[in-house]
Amino acid sequence: MALSSTDLTKLLGILSEESVESSTLEQVTHQIYQNFNKDDYFKVGSTMVFLLQQPDLLPSPSQRLAALTVLHELYRTEPHHTNPFLPVFASVLHPLEDNVKGKKLEFAGQLPRLTPSELAFLAALITDKTNKELLKRTAGQVRSVDVTVTPNDTSALKQSLTDLLADRPDLTNSAIPVVYSYPQHTNNAGLLSEVGQVKRTCEALLCGPSPNLATQFYTPELIRLTPPMHQADDELVWLTSTDRGEHRVQYDSSMCVVSGGDAEAKRLMGKAFKETLSLPQQQHLLAQLDKDPRMVYHTGLTPPKLPDLVEHNPLIAIEVLLKLMQSSQITEYFSVLVNMEMSLHSMEVVNRLTTAVELPSEFVHLYISNCISTCETIKDRYMQNRLVRLVCVFLQSLIRNKIINVQELFIEVQAFCIEFSRIREAAALFRLLKQLDSGDTQASQEPPKK
Repeated sequence: MALSSTDLTKLLGILSEESVESSTLEQVTHQIYQNFNKDDYFKVGSTMVFLLQQPDLLPSPSQRLAALTVLHELYRTEPHHTNPFLPVFASVLHPLEDNVKGKKLEFAGQLPRLTPSELAFLAALITDKTNKELLKRTAGQVRSVDVTVTPNDTSALKQSLTDLLADRPDLTNSAIPVVYSYPQHTNNAGLLSEVGQVKRTCEALLCGPSPNLATQFYTPELIRLTPPMHQADDELVWLTSTDRGEHRVQYDSSMCVVSGGDAEAKRLMGKAFKETLSLPQQQHLLAQLDKDPRMVYHTGLTPPKLPDLVEHNPLIAIEVLLKLMQSSQITEYFSVLVNMEMSLHSMEVVNRLTTAVELPSEFVHLYISNCISTCETIKDRYMQNRLVRLVCVFLQSLIRNKIINVQELFIEVQAFCIEFSRIREAAALFRLLKQLDSGDTQASQEPPKK
């Protein structure tokens, strides 16, 4: 049983880099006690072990030291052999060699390697349970201590683990987690902070349906076919020795192979970010997406790339966004769209989307406000007049199609019309507002001249 999404958010907040850098280890532990009861300790500990095994989920050394400290404090009063996280402490205090035959040792579920100061602190914490001064420092202060003495002897801890594992089958002791850390480093920060990415990744791995990925392990399994009986009454076929070299692993070479359609769609989408596609290319890409709607998730489109797609190929952007409506990232795509630089193409995309699906009103209102702000701040008079005309026509379309509730933006739009009353389209928009406000379809009041 795993932590709920709410409890996971609390735990990540307590172990956040800002929290552990500004709080003593005692304060961090106290926050755990305040937010979780004793029945949740094992779930909290299991979650922290998983985070320790993923260097990109707990990137700061201070975070990892705080997690190990909390893991110890949860079962501080328990004997070593009854602590469910005994293997964790034995592994970090007595790690394997870094290199094997000249190659760096890496494997799934690998725990972080501690510095000498961290090792000395953790060894003292485990062997001297009466020393309360150890937790009076922050993780950063612990790590900055220059260790000149030999750490406390923790060989008893390792022996306890050896005794515990002695009665277990070798195959059980060889299990590894099914999740392997493979962080992708990118220069594009996008709209989402690293903290948000960590939270979503943790929720996907830890809060899914039971059993979730974080609690699953891969154990080697030796499977042998039942030997067939020989026709002879006095001999069995399995007695005949066989050469192991005759056995070959049968791989399915077709697995995970990108189809021709997927590759072509990805190539065209990559080109669409940089230049306008020809009409046949647009039709081919749209046909591929219509044929397999889930292909849109494999074309390389991300929220930060949406503005380029809108400016070069607005029709493609419209169809792609419609297919992403059920995506968990659609809110991020909307945020990018309404905050991008105002242009004819962005207006076209927003206008087409509003007529095809029901967009959240807050996004539409934010886009309108951004358009008005752009018109008011632009210095080039010719470009200003052109953009004002576009915005006025765009707003009239939204109002006439009842896409927006004009009363919610009445004051802002009316002020916009008055400021640019010299422009014919602004005057027409002002008359439309007055008609809606008075309910008189024959009204024709002009906005006051500035």
